Amino acid sequence: MDLSHPMRVLTPTLDGDLLAVLASAEKSFTTGDLQRQIGHTLAGIRKTLQRLVSQGIVLEQPAGPAVLYTLNREHLAAPAIATLAALRAALFEQMRDDIAAWKIRTPFAAVFGSTARGDSRVDSDVDVFIIRPDSIDADDDVWRAQVTQLEHRMNAWTGNDVRALEFAADALQRGGEPVLADVERDGIVVAGTSGWLRRAAGKAAIK
Repeated sequence: MDLSHPMRVLTPTLDGDLLAVLASAEKSFTTGDLQRQIGHTLAGIRKTLQRLVSQGIVLEQPAGPAVLYTLNREHLAAPAIATLAALRAALFEQMRDDIAAWKIRTPFAAVFGSTARGDSRVDSDVDVFIIRPDSIDADDDVWRAQVTQLEHRMNAWTGNDVRALEFAADALQRGGEPVLADVERDGIVVAGTSGWLRRAAGKAAIK
């Protein structure tokens, strides 16, 4: 699944990208606003908006020399569109729920890489950074089973390959891992807090 453009799970057309932007905020957009977010031609955006207006899912309102467009949230299709547009956030919430139920708790976990930055593609891996407690061996059966199960579930939820990058908590003190900077800068936390990672690794290790 293209988590940066979740509407493409149903349609690869401009219609889906426009609906995703309109569903992302309860406000109005000009065609210029939409072009800046989507990067398509103004002519294509206007043509697609008129088609969506004719279906009743998009509302248009003159505002001086401009025309404003909003998602018609009273439309019967609006809830389904809002759900699809929020699939990336839904993935993070399902991960949080899954990890919260682990028998062996992790002090910190985060999605990083292209999925976290919002520039992933349909063939992108989903990268997950996970801290293993110092008291747990890397080959502990319960620990291994729950990490593997998370990978499998995320693959089922998205269709994407999932790569869990695991560190022991005490390994953070040694630093020298470039991935820590990526997690600190872009990571979407799904267990623990960013503050925990900064304290555990130390500022020198995350430069």
